Amino acid sequence: MTRFTTSYLEESTARFRDYKKLAEGAMAQVTDEQLFAALDPEANSIAIIVKHMAGNMRSRWTDFLTTDGEKPDRHRDTEFEDAPATREALMALWQAGWDCVFGALEPLSDADLGRSVTIRGEAHSVVQAISRQIAHYAYHVGQIVLLAKHYRQSQWRSLSIPRRR
Repeated sequence: MTRFTTSYLEESTARFRDYKKLAEGAMAQVTDEQLFAALDPEANSIAIIVKHMAGNMRSRWTDFLTTDGEKPDRHRDTEFEDAPATREALMALWQAGWDCVFGALEPLSDADLGRSVTIRGEAHSVVQAISRQIAHYAYHVGQIVLLAKHYRQSQWRSLSIPRRR
């Protein structure tokens, strides 16, 4: 049965899950060395992008409705330094970040969508704040996929519809 309307919360949660799965599919294809490699001194490795995303997720989604989304204990610049030492540690950080996202979204109801939340001292509706994070995570997941595809080259397994199929 086709549904012509979907709750914004259901749709947003589904998009977050899709982006999480897409990034995980890309990361699963790269070696540990590739996961931690940067293309040049100014580029971020997949691991650094993941560390940044996890830091953002923890900050934005912890106490989502009641505290500023930029937590005072977040040190954003350090998210771009010193990735976790192992794939396992990195993936634990990744999962902890997503646990914050889904832990904040799941109890929300449509009645919460018009509420106001604060990010960096600026008021946003809940819809605006969620939309902002969907866009942010899509941007970084795209980076992860692009890097993984670059590293795997002809061994890359498409995460969507393969070319010419």
